[in-house]
Amino acid sequence: MANGSCGGERELSIKEHVLTQLRWRYATKRFNLTRKIPEEEWEVLEASLVLSPSSFGMEPWRFLIVTDSATRTRLVPAARNQTQVATAPHLVVFTAKQQVDLSDIDALVTRTARVRHISPGDLKELRNMVAGFVNSLSQTSLREWAMRQVYIALGQFITTAAILGIDACPMEGFIPEQVDEVLNLRKTGYGSVLLCPVGYRQTNDQHAQLAKVRRKAADVLMRI
Repeated sequence: MANGSCGGERELSIKEHVLTQLRWRYATKRFNLTRKIPEEEWEVLEASLVLSPSSFGMEPWRFLIVTDSATRTRLVPAARNQTQVATAPHLVVFTAKQQVDLSDIDALVTRTARVRHISPGDLKELRNMVAGFVNSLSQTSLREWAMRQVYIALGQFITTAAILGIDACPMEGFIPEQVDEVLNLRKTGYGSVLLCPVGYRQTNDQHAQLAKVRRKAADVLMRI
């Protein structure tokens, strides 16, 4: 009985913590210039990116972590002069693969076989299914699909940050071509989709004190 009670209290505490942190987070506008993210917590954030789910497990992305202050300053004009990219201690650039083809499927099969200790031949059905999807779409559509996968990773990343009490500011308002040029992304086969400065809010950021505005649960949760 005692153990059950303790487990229930712990479960309730976890639920309360998650909801409290989700209510606490916001798109931070002013970052503390001197407070750094502890290494062990940054490792958790990086792991959240690596563990992000994607369609078919294809992972059509790369996450570029920009720590060089000079480079981040050069990105400010490309970010439409939003200074968070330069003032936050970390900047993650979420990028998507610009071309998806059968070589990506082969890489997925090889990776899966190695991790699960099976023969690639046992994954023939998986390969055929993914190949059918890839072959049914144009490269333009596949690029759009890859970009949508990146948003899944962003969601996991900023939720993990909130639970850890770390601030983030996901940003779409930037000029991808200019970001790609500054970061030399064009020759990598990947293009920028999202920017996300990460760090800790300044105490005088007025946006932190604003009430969170959301539609009522009854208006967005439909049960059928």
